[in-house]
Amino acid sequence: MSSSAQYKSIHIGSCLCGAIRYEVNGELREVVNCHCSLCRKFHGHYGAYTAAKREDVKITNNNDLLVWYRSMKNSARRGFCVICGSSLFWDLDGATTISIAAGTLDQPTDLRTAKDIYIAEKGDYYCLGPQLEKFERGL
Repeated sequence: MSSSAQYKSIHIGSCLCGAIRYEVNGELREVVNCHCSLCRKFHGHYGAYTAAKREDVKITNNNDLLVWYRSMKNSARRGFCVICGSSLFWDLDGATTISIAAGTLDQPTDLRTAKDIYIAEKGDYYCLGPQLEKFERGL
């Protein structure tokens, strides 16, 4: 994460029903919109993720309600609430960071959206705006 795109503080987030709460004690990356077909299926639309160092993210209650789904199509797993189904995390095998669904963070986040990735797979029902940096595939 580049220093110009980092935001340092304590951030709190949760799933829709509040059964899973988490805390980030450290820097958050700027938000990246992922338009891949897997994120669209998981979120019902594209995924908007920030990221933090793995050791900076702590589940503060009900860790047993966080369920992980591993897709056979990639080397990552997706974390969601077993009660309300909220998508919370994307966790790439071997990475030092974990991606956090930006919409699950309590406001204000002080984040900004910077990039669209996997635009070659974007849904045919929406348009991309011109203001963000774009990548056909990942970063």
